[in-house]
Amino acid sequence: MVRFFNKSIGVLGGSFDPAHKGHLIISKIALKKIKLNKVLWVVTEQNPFKGKTFYSLPQRIAKAKKLTKNTKKIQVIHFEKAIRSSRSINAINYLIYKKKLKNIYFIIGSDNLIKLHKWKSWKKIVKLTKLIVFSRRGYDKKSKKSKVAKYLKNNIIFIKNKPILISSTKLRNRDQVKR
Repeated sequence: MVRFFNKSIGVLGGSFDPAHKGHLIISKIALKKIKLNKVLWVVTEQNPFKGKTFYSLPQRIAKAKKLTKNTKKIQVIHFEKAIRSSRSINAINYLIYKKKLKNIYFIIGSDNLIKLHKWKSWKKIVKLTKLIVFSRRGYDKKSKKSKVAKYLKNNIIFIKNKPILISSTKLRNRDQVKR
């Protein structure tokens, strides 16, 4: 991984099961609106809140890289072997303390903001990063009243984006029918 030192870096983590244009759209919006130098797609082997993935890790990484190949400011990475964890806090600590990144923006959807308080070390995540929350249809109002939103008061960057109708769940369901 390249060292970015004083650059503004977005971190979009997840299982990317599979990666899709919605991930690409929000990454490009974050690059432009927040003026990020790069967005890292941190592909995790297993989301601690979800069941087994549909696609293998190599398939998910390959699909993510194929999707981002024409966008130089998006980099797909997987470093769970180095950090021995799929937890966001461990990935953030790795980026800060091992890779010396300083200006990290943690990118999530409004659906995840609602349950962020259930994540391991969520208070440390929001202390070490700036939180960017993208709109997800049906979740925005509830997310603004969430435990984390109340805790951070106005220290969240809410991005009002057009609805993204594609989702990994829809793609997996479509692909299951094909098998």
